[in-house]
This record gives sequence, structure tokens and C-alpha cells, in this order.
Amino acid sequence: MDKKMEVLSTVRVQKASDLYKIVDSLNRTLKEQDLMFGLSLDDKNEEQMVFTIYRT
Repeated sequence: MDKKMEVLSTVRVQKASDLYKIVDSLNRTLKEQDLMFGLSLDDKNEEQMVFTIYRT
């Protein structure tokens, strides 16, 4: 079965070493509401990260 993820929001934020902890907590807490959160380094600016909210 092919499930598509819908991007609800994307925002670029200043790079922070503990930001992944917030994303992990959101994923653990809100997975029952079919939400997933992602965090990645920005390809164009290494001082920023990309935070994305998905509906699964």
C-alpha cells in the first residue's frame, strides 16, 4: 500500500544543536494524529535547518 505524505508547513530556522529533541518529542506525541515532523540541514545555508510538518 502506497501512502503519500502531505507537506503541511516548512520553515527555515537558525541551526541549534538540541532542536532534534523537540522534533523527536513531537513525533512521539502526535503520531496518533497522523502527523510527522522532519528536520534537516539547509542545502544552501549551513547555519540553518529546515523544519517540516507532514500529514501521513
